[in-house]
Amino acid sequence: MSRRYTSRPTVLAPKALVTSPHYLASEAGIAVLRDGGNAVEAAVATAAVLCVVYPHMTSIGGDNFWLIYDVRRRQLRGLNASGRVGERCTIEFYRQRGYTQFMPPRGLLSANATPGAVDGWWEAYQYSRRRLKGRLPWGMLFQEAIRYAKEGFPVTAVQEEATLTNLDTEKPEVRYLQRFEGFRRLFLKKNRPLRSGEMMIQQDLARTLGQIAREGRDAFYRGAVARRVLRFLEHHGGILTRGDFETHRSEWVEPLSVSYRGHRMYSLPPNSQGIAFLMLMGVLDRFNLQSIGEGSAEYLHLIVEVTKRVFEDRNRWVTDPHFVHAPIRRLLSRPYLAAIARAIGPVEQDNGSRGGTSDGDTVWLGVVDESGNAVSLIQSIYFDFGSGIVADDTGVLLQNRGSAFSLDPAHPNALAPRKRTFHTLMPAMVFRRGRPYLVLGTMGGEGQPQTLTAITTRIIDFGMTVQEAIEAPRWLFGRTWALPERALYVEGRFPRQMVQTLTERGHRVHYLSDWDEKVGQAQVILIHPETGVRHGGADPRADGMALGY
Repeated sequence: MSRRYTSRPTVLAPKALVTSPHYLASEAGIAVLRDGGNAVEAAVATAAVLCVVYPHMTSIGGDNFWLIYDVRRRQLRGLNASGRVGERCTIEFYRQRGYTQFMPPRGLLSANATPGAVDGWWEAYQYSRRRLKGRLPWGMLFQEAIRYAKEGFPVTAVQEEATLTNLDTEKPEVRYLQRFEGFRRLFLKKNRPLRSGEMMIQQDLARTLGQIAREGRDAFYRGAVARRVLRFLEHHGGILTRGDFETHRSEWVEPLSVSYRGHRMYSLPPNSQGIAFLMLMGVLDRFNLQSIGEGSAEYLHLIVEVTKRVFEDRNRWVTDPHFVHAPIRRLLSRPYLAAIARAIGPVEQDNGSRGGTSDGDTVWLGVVDESGNAVSLIQSIYFDFGSGIVADDTGVLLQNRGSAFSLDPAHPNALAPRKRTFHTLMPAMVFRRGRPYLVLGTMGGEGQPQTLTAITTRIIDFGMTVQEAIEAPRWLFGRTWALPERALYVEGRFPRQMVQTLTERGHRVHYLSDWDEKVGQAQVILIHPETGVRHGGADPRADGMALGY
């Protein structure tokens, strides 16, 4: 079979595999598996290292979502570890401070959601001890993260570029992060970004991780770390309270699914946007993509038009389900998805009903252990560097996920105390013959369901290898704060003639660079249904690596 050129081979491993957007994190996960750890334990260790070595993308001050497959019970579980905004967060509070339409994108008032990541790690770890025969000590999972924080790690070019972008004065309300003292102290050296290859040391974060390693999740939500974070917020005019931290708990949820070409697609329910990926795949199941052709103008046109229609439902319904009850069963029903498929035709005008922008500075990692347990874990601080606020001597970079709320009381994602916001994060798995076949995910804001659709169709419909599916040119319909308008953005490797055809059909098309992280940093594990061999891939748009044994 002929194969496309890729920058690296698909990694093949007979027993276990870890993939993540940074090679040091993947190595930490593999070390845990070699020491007898299970998929959840390896995922915690990998995620902890990512919070150190990929600080522009994730932090212990952010959120995460999990899909965990228990091979012995043949059961898939979902864990929502996203944080709720504080008890004092009301629309009136922000309007009194001059915010009438949109939430503040950066700064102390954007750091209004309790970080959920640490509790997510803890809850998943406890589950692994109860159900997956987990035996490794909690503290052992943090050894590599603490070492890299204390002794340092080499900054990558991706981090250098992200830092430089956020010193831009063109959009000071979003990008001018040097105005925050903690950001300057941690991420700058003599008022310039740490350069690729320079060592970054985070002694404060090392101490915080050490406390979490010794005392568990309570160190972060009730103990010394919580006290220092809250003291900093109170002193500087923040909004989160002791009660917000102490009452935070993750929530086990039932994964959602749809059928596609005899496979079963899984993701999480709202407040995750996982339903968008599932609806996309459910609609595309009604089309013969092989006859259309992968990467063709017709292929992109179809997926973009389905995306527009699916996003209308996503924007209407995805928020905290304890505040807005979405008709999930109807949205994923065969008649409803078939009706969307019948309605797809020429280019439809995008109404931009969401009103704001989304961003996707996030990490996704996947693990499959020797037993066959699997984890799909996604973690984020929302915009790159989150709120831009580092909580004093803790080294904790706080997320700005709560800035995704609307200040319009009639909006389904309207701000309210103790509410979880619409979340772009969406881990995914694909089952074949009742077992995991693909474990996959990506960063990329509202590009996440589009990227996973591209990868899944390329593997299932067009027979690409994992690495080929990741590396093939991708696109993004929508907008982030770094893009000028809601439009169709395509990587520069797409043929000019194809883009011309899309333009003639009415699409507003903009070129990105040839390899652009705005279309996501995707990782994938494929478990061969006959041999059990793990096939792993990592995105060259990031610093990732798939490792196995």
